[in-house]
Amino acid sequence: MKKFLSAALFSTLSLSAFAQNEISYVVSFPNAIHHEAEIAMSVANVPAGNLTVRMSRSSPGRYATHEFGKNVYHFKAFDQGGKPLKINQTAGDVYEIPSHGKEVKITYTVFGNWIDGTYSGFDETHAHMNIPATFAFPVGMDARPRTVQFKYPEKQGWKVATQLKPLEKNTFYAANLQYFMDSPIEIANYKTAKWDVKDHDGKTQTIHLIAHSNDTQVAIDNYAGMLKKMVDEHYAVWRDFPTYDYGNYYFLEDVYPTNAGDGMEHRNSTSIVQRTEKIQGYESSLLGTFSHEYFHSWNVERLRPKTLEPFNFEHSNISDELWLAEGFTQYYGGLLLTRAGLKTVDNTAQAFNGMVNAVLNSPGAKNFSPIEASRYAVFADAGVAIDQTNKGNIFLSYYTYGAATALALDLRLRSEFKLTLDDYMRALWKAYGKPEIPYTTPDLEKTLASLTKNEVFAKDFFGRYIYGKEKNDYAKLLLNAGFVLRKAKPGQAYTGFGNFNPTDSKITVMQTLQGTPAYQAGLDVGDIILSIDGQNVTDASVVDNITKSHKPGDVVEINYQYRGENKTTKLTFAENPALEIVSIEKTGATLTPRMQNFRDNWLNSQVNSKQK
Repeated sequence: MKKFLSAALFSTLSLSAFAQNEISYVVSFPNAIHHEAEIAMSVANVPAGNLTVRMSRSSPGRYATHEFGKNVYHFKAFDQGGKPLKINQTAGDVYEIPSHGKEVKITYTVFGNWIDGTYSGFDETHAHMNIPATFAFPVGMDARPRTVQFKYPEKQGWKVATQLKPLEKNTFYAANLQYFMDSPIEIANYKTAKWDVKDHDGKTQTIHLIAHSNDTQVAIDNYAGMLKKMVDEHYAVWRDFPTYDYGNYYFLEDVYPTNAGDGMEHRNSTSIVQRTEKIQGYESSLLGTFSHEYFHSWNVERLRPKTLEPFNFEHSNISDELWLAEGFTQYYGGLLLTRAGLKTVDNTAQAFNGMVNAVLNSPGAKNFSPIEASRYAVFADAGVAIDQTNKGNIFLSYYTYGAATALALDLRLRSEFKLTLDDYMRALWKAYGKPEIPYTTPDLEKTLASLTKNEVFAKDFFGRYIYGKEKNDYAKLLLNAGFVLRKAKPGQAYTGFGNFNPTDSKITVMQTLQGTPAYQAGLDVGDIILSIDGQNVTDASVVDNITKSHKPGDVVEINYQYRGENKTTKLTFAENPALEIVSIEKTGATLTPRMQNFRDNWLNSQVNSKQK
């Protein structure tokens, strides 16, 4: 009895402390038809002195800076008696309240009409919320718990889906600001499917598919069956499920043609926004985002770079390790769909082909390392700017760069050590992911050395291919699995123009890339092509036909105009550098039993493999 009374007293005191310190929100949608939500935030036990309230400038899962404060207006503050308080707006998204009592209530309107993983959108069909784009927060109170209550007409049939902990009807809880900001919310008359997953220790958790789409329940159930196969292959890699808070993981999917499209990972959920009429009939094309984002529930949500800890909401974190956090996830996203039988081997070869072409042919990879590519994410990851950049010549996406690095490391581990990239990911999970110890790049190298029992290999790999700009021998590595890397268009002439910008029947050059004939000819963005080799250029097909009529090494005269001035230059055609990956049997050569075995062990299902 004494123990019971002590426990009860402790519980009462805990609830009292919670009530004294919680930050509570109430959200309503009286003008959803015009994409507005009304937010009321109450802050209890406010310390004396200036109270600063702000909107975020960054978002979990996004690496560039954003200006969420631009869609906030009618910002007001009141004391506990309802008396208005003076507000000083010291920045576009920062508000200071110099004089106040112990309790302060903030109200404001937020506009949202962009449906993706980063922003928010409100209309008569749903409320789609990324937390940093929706909720202001008091500075210096990050450790305080949060509650949020949603109010909307019941006749809409809306329901709330979120990884936040449910307390009572339409009210949800987060232990602190970091968790709250990482918890997207979808409120709609959605359809759902769910299934249980069991870990090696017998622990059962539940995976939920929440689908706001124009689909039947049968279509949602069928799609959930496909996702279950995908989830099984993910588990086969890690051989351990993350411990999902409250025992649930949510795929929050919103599907409509006018959506912006996106996938954004979170600790126990992912926001997936797709641009099709519905799910049914598009299942195969939509699966890639699911696979990528679900892999993140291990890699980046728990197996996490130290550079992303803690997440900064005043500006974006810069990270050296996105080549692994995002790039290795990109590699596995497609690979595991193939293992699950949801993509063909040819699909996989095409994906690898894109990775290898980008790494071997783009100036961003030739001149910059994977670490440097990762650092550029603060500008590249959906960052918005009106000025043009030289991104095409200085940056290759860390998604692609990292995926190509993962491909090379996987093939090298298999061919040189009788290990796999799966073994490496499990080693990282055991050392850093499961205990949630943030890692550094040297930690990644140390783990590779420990796994291979070869410090020389690990140091060489990181020195040449992670810190450095060298490239692996992809042709040699792929041949182990019976894939041939070869020139896609041998002997064909190439200009390097890429796409043109056709305006008013004029063919305008887009940015040209270093090393291409167009770049070396001094042509660049904004140049208007008038004629090539004496032929007037009226559309892109003329350029294509002229190119086809020449061979590498031929020189042609190009007349062009820039800022109203007519100019002339010489362009020397090069051989088309594009590569292709094809199965060896399609080349007429023999797929040996050794190659077949290597390929099967790599690309076939691992669900029934021996679990360690």
